[in-house]
Amino acid sequence: MIDKANADRRVAVVTGGSGAIGGAIAARLRPDHTVVVLDRRGDIAVDLGDPVEVRRAADAVLDRYGRCDVLVHAAAKVAFGPFDEFELEVWRQVQAVNVESALLLAQAFVPGMRDRGFGRVIFIVSNSYSSPPGAHMLAYIASKGALIGMARALAVGLGGDRIAVTAVARG
Repeated sequence: MIDKANADRRVAVVTGGSGAIGGAIAARLRPDHTVVVLDRRGDIAVDLGDPVEVRRAADAVLDRYGRCDVLVHAAAKVAFGPFDEFELEVWRQVQAVNVESALLLAQAFVPGMRDRGFGRVIFIVSNSYSSPPGAHMLAYIASKGALIGMARALAVGLGGDRIAVTAVARG
């Protein structure tokens, strides 16, 4: 059921909006947007490491609000440890939350952005990508590098459709 009371406001989806960075972003967007937080404690509760749940959450956004105009992927799973002991399953969890959920949400929301001729996709990355402190952060740094690459490719691919794609590094 689409929220008709706010039908004329842009809808901003913020992953990780219950955390410090995502929460600050959500608060900044609220005066001008209908903000929908996607995370374990969000407006739509979701495990961003589970692709089935991510797709379900995207469908719920579209069912409730009719669209997504701004996607901010601020969620991040952090797992540090010695390189030679780092478990592959933990690596995969970090990539699922930090990279794969961003891809799935963009795939769900970009078609509507394209149809409306307006959209914003913002990936929150990290300055640790350009200045890595060590191999103990490999999974996290690799995930942020993947988001930077995704942002660059999507900016080129979607810019002609009036969809701006940006990677913002905190710090």
